[in-house]
Amino acid sequence: MSARLDRRFAQLRAANRAAFVPFITAGDPDPDTCAALLRQLPAAGADIIELGMPFSDPMADGPAVQAASLRALRAGTTLKDVLALVASHRRDDADTPIILMGYYNPIYSYGVAKFLADATAAGVDGLIVVDLPPEHDDELCLPAVESGISFVRLTSPTTDDVRLPRVLENASGFVYYVSITGITGTKSADSAQVAEAVARLRRHTGLPIAVGFGIRTAEQAAAIARTADAAVVGSAIVTTIEESLDAGGRATPATVDRTLALVREIAAGVHGARGS
Repeated sequence: MSARLDRRFAQLRAANRAAFVPFITAGDPDPDTCAALLRQLPAAGADIIELGMPFSDPMADGPAVQAASLRALRAGTTLKDVLALVASHRRDDADTPIILMGYYNPIYSYGVAKFLADATAAGVDGLIVVDLPPEHDDELCLPAVESGISFVRLTSPTTDDVRLPRVLENASGFVYYVSITGITGTKSADSAQVAEAVARLRRHTGLPIAVGFGIRTAEQAAAIARTADAAVVGSAIVTTIEESLDAGGRATPATVDRTLALVREIAAGVHGARGS
């Protein structure tokens, strides 16, 4: 596990609260607006930041995150730009862990060794690579862990007790539980079912457990935060970004403010969950 991620979860355990993990896509809707959002997320309540690496075929993502990826790609965002964004953020924020989420094709094209070297230098703490199963851990997972970058593994309601040990074998940082069967932002998570799933995962791993997909409101996030170690919210945030744009798809003066207002609202739900 990265030292920064390890330290953050230890701080949260000591405070008896879960982490709030907002997701935004790097370069959405444009580089400057994204950088402004990223810079202000920690003050708005983000404990860990999940930053999407825009990709043209995001198979695990629903319409909202797909649209965010397309906006970022149209703005010219490359994987090199994603890493530069993290490096720039690190000059002002040395503490908030940043997890990159995306797909293997851009990393493979960039070159795995160069990507890991540049990601380490930029201050990346972890990777979520949706389309790289544990059977291919030699490709990226193991080199990432050797570089000090956590490799966060996804599990889902369909990951049974036979498959789970293989999925968790080289996982590090935390385990990401996908709370619905399907793509991001299309259903709501059932908090009772999530609690059962989190309890089952805890019997298999000592890693923190984050829950995402299907969490859109402060109330839903609070319900998840009572049992999981982190609640991840993505589609609701990128939808707010989209709804703030002008008719030409450009950021407006409201884009950052509206998005941060939602982040603060959901963060308050997560941070107050165990005291309510």
